[in-house]
Amino acid sequence: MARFLRFLALGLAALLVMGGAAVFAALQSSRDIPAEVLEARYMAPSSRFIVLDGVRMHYRDEGRPDGPAVLLLHANFGNLLGWDPWVEVLADAFRVIRVDMTAHGLTGPDPTGDYSLERTVDLTAWLVDALGLDRFTIAGTSLGGTVAIHYTARYPERIDRVILLSPGSLYGREMDAAGRGVPDAADILTRYMPRALPAYMLRSRFGDPERVSEALIDQWYEMWMREGQRAAMLARLRSYSSADTIAAIESIEVPVLILWGEANPQAPIEQAAELAGLLVNASERRVLTYPGVGHMAIEEAGELIGRDVRAWLDGSLDTPEEAAGAG
Repeated sequence: MARFLRFLALGLAALLVMGGAAVFAALQSSRDIPAEVLEARYMAPSSRFIVLDGVRMHYRDEGRPDGPAVLLLHANFGNLLGWDPWVEVLADAFRVIRVDMTAHGLTGPDPTGDYSLERTVDLTAWLVDALGLDRFTIAGTSLGGTVAIHYTARYPERIDRVILLSPGSLYGREMDAAGRGVPDAADILTRYMPRALPAYMLRSRFGDPERVSEALIDQWYEMWMREGQRAAMLARLRSYSSADTIAAIESIEVPVLILWGEANPQAPIEQAAELAGLLVNASERRVLTYPGVGHMAIEEAGELIGRDVRAWLDGSLDTPEEAAGAG
């Protein structure tokens, strides 16, 4: 968050010193992309929309319909497309459901303007109910990990297992105040969004920036350019709070798999052990780390990590369980 705000401030300062004609040209070239254009471009045969408390949420329901269900929750600034590698390795045996959270992907803005963690967990719960999920595995990365933790704490009877990929719950404690400090000047992004911003966000969160493809940058940029999306993203940043995350983590009783990139600049690798140590009531804890991988681990090493997830779900993962009190 701190790096994002510093970059944002530098970008805004550069824009302000541009000549009037250049600013006008930049604004004209940064118009919203209509939702229907993005839907035509990024929807798949498995794409579905459901209206939940006024929100038209986009999700995909894939894999084996009668298999054990796995719900995937993406990171802040991302979208459900990031989970493609996991779907590929899970779909033959599992029912895999992934959703675009509000202010992201093809779901877009929440008409209520409420992007709080509580509202996000509510929407997740309503989706779960609408899809008839009884018990399932929940997985989340970054912001999605925080949502997964709080959903599990609220509805423990629904969860079989939890998968956390560098979740936002621990570094979120320091992000709360930063999120509320997003400057008013950032609102210029609702009118002018340089492609360089998502490019920077991705490259600064990969362990190896050279792995960031132009296609991925284009995807993020186009999703951010959805009508109303940038204002919604800023509203989510300004309302961010990880809430009582420690109590939520300590309440989890089911098996938990913790995954972490060792080159993560946003959530340092040391937090993996800290998180394991907080899971005092979990029936099982496994920690896997990945050398050279950064915070955007799904996009950077999704296939590799997905294979380990599949092995854990199948009961064939060959790593020792974390000892009680680890970290």
